[in-house]
Amino acid sequence: MVIEKNKVVTVHYTLTEGTAAGPLVETTEGRDPLAFIFGVGMMIPDFESNIEGLKAGDSFAFGIQAANAYGEYDEAMLVDLPKDIFKQEDGSIPEGLLEIGQVLPLADNQGNHFQGMVAAVADTTVKIDLNHPMAGVDLFFSGNIDGVRDADQAELEHGHVHGPGGHHH
Repeated sequence: MVIEKNKVVTVHYTLTEGTAAGPLVETTEGRDPLAFIFGVGMMIPDFESNIEGLKAGDSFAFGIQAANAYGEYDEAMLVDLPKDIFKQEDGSIPEGLLEIGQVLPLADNQGNHFQGMVAAVADTTVKIDLNHPMAGVDLFFSGNIDGVRDADQAELEHGHVHGPGGHHH
């Protein structure tokens, strides 16, 4: 069975920055494979286009430019927020919360949730970086296709894989 739309794909992969010899970002080595439904928007489109048509047992190795992965780094995504919004009811800011590099859960006025990273802390403001942590980074994936199967109706309705390597209800 080949990889095509609405197939459950399981892959073992290694992700490095830039090239196969670049710094390691993550790997499934020694863990369960990644499982996803192909063609439903769960993965980077260029990742999917590079494995489309492969079958269980096939290997892959390819790069994806930053612009086609998590986007280029955008200075406009650095925002200054009032330091006061991070205060608790007692007026204190939790220790360690506003340390550079700390990733914070945030929400906008419409209730949309997202994450931002503390980039700088001043007397009255906090600079938050809203870029994806991998923005501006070229990616290199290598690995092998562990399995390909038809997604069942419940998986298609829920938009994710059930069972091993997937979501458990």
